[in-house]
Amino acid sequence: MDQVRTEPTLSPARGLRRFLAKDPLESDLGRRRFRLRGGASRTAFANAEKSYVFGYNAVMSQETEKIEELPDEQRPFGYEGAAAACTVLDLLTLTRGRRLHELLAGPAQHHRHAAYLGAGRGYALLRLRPVWGARRAHPLLRWLAVDGFGFQWSLSRADRMVGERTMPDLLTRAHCAVFDQGLGRLLWYHDCASPDDVAARICGYPAGRRADLWSGVGFAATYTGGAEADELWWLTEHAGADGFRAHLAQGCAFAVAARLRSGALPDQVAQAVPILAGAEPEEAASWTDQALIALGHEAHTHEDFQRWQSQTRRSWTRRDRF
Repeated sequence: MDQVRTEPTLSPARGLRRFLAKDPLESDLGRRRFRLRGGASRTAFANAEKSYVFGYNAVMSQETEKIEELPDEQRPFGYEGAAAACTVLDLLTLTRGRRLHELLAGPAQHHRHAAYLGAGRGYALLRLRPVWGARRAHPLLRWLAVDGFGFQWSLSRADRMVGERTMPDLLTRAHCAVFDQGLGRLLWYHDCASPDDVAARICGYPAGRRADLWSGVGFAATYTGGAEADELWWLTEHAGADGFRAHLAQGCAFAVAARLRSGALPDQVAQAVPILAGAEPEEAASWTDQALIALGHEAHTHEDFQRWQSQTRRSWTRRDRF
C-alpha cells in the first residue's frame, strides 16, 4: 500500500486569512477526476500537492517558518504554495508585491523558480492575468508566473482545458506559449505519468501548441517525478516521434537547474535527467546558466525568455550530435 507522508501541524488561520485558507483535501487529485494509478506516480503527485497546500496555509496561519520542517525534496512545493498565498494577500490588500518580495528575499531565496510558479498560481486563484507588481522581480524568472498560472488555471478547469483545449481570453499572445508549458505540467499530473496517455493527449492539440506542452511535460517529469525509468525512456520516444524531443530535454534542464538551486537532488531527478536530457544533472543545468549569461543583463521580455529556452535546446542538440 502506498504511503503518503504527513506534514507538520499548523495553527488555525485567523481573521480574513481563515476564509482564504485551503482545505487540505484540495490536494486530493482524485476529487478532480484525474486518472490515478498506484505506485510512485500517485505518491509523487499527492506529496507535491499536499506540500503546496501546506505552504499556502503556512502563510495564512503566519507560520511560514514551518515549511522548513517539510522533507528536503518537498520544500520547493511548500514555497510554491507560500508564494501563491503571498500573491493572493498582496493582490487583495494592494501592497504591490511586498509579501512576495519578502518571501523571495528571505526563506524562499533558494527556491525562486518554485516561488515564481506559485505566484502565477496565486493570480489564477483570483482569476487575474499575471502582471509584474512585485518589486525587484527577476526579469526572466518572472515569466514562470505565467507557467504557474497555466498550471493552476488548468487544474481548476481540467474538463474544459484538457478536454476542450481552450485558452483563457484574458491572456495576451505573448503569454500563451508559457501558459501551455504550465498546461503541459498539468497534463503529466492529469494522466498520472503515463507516457502513452500523455503523448496521446498532446497529439490532440494543434501542432503550434505541442512544443510548449512537451516542454512542460519534461519539467514535470523531472521536477515532480512519478515515472519509472522504462516509462521515461518511452516518453522520449513519444516526444521524438512528435518532433519535439529537444523541448522535452529543455524542460528537463530547467527542472534540474531549479532543483539544484534548492539543495540536494532528489532520486527521481537524478534518474530522469540522464534519460530525458541525455546528460548528467550538473551539465544539463549548466545549459540554462550558459544561455542566461549569453542573453545579458538587459534581457526581460517574452522574446528573451523564449531565447533562453531555445538556446538551452541548442545546447542539447549540439551534445546529442557528438
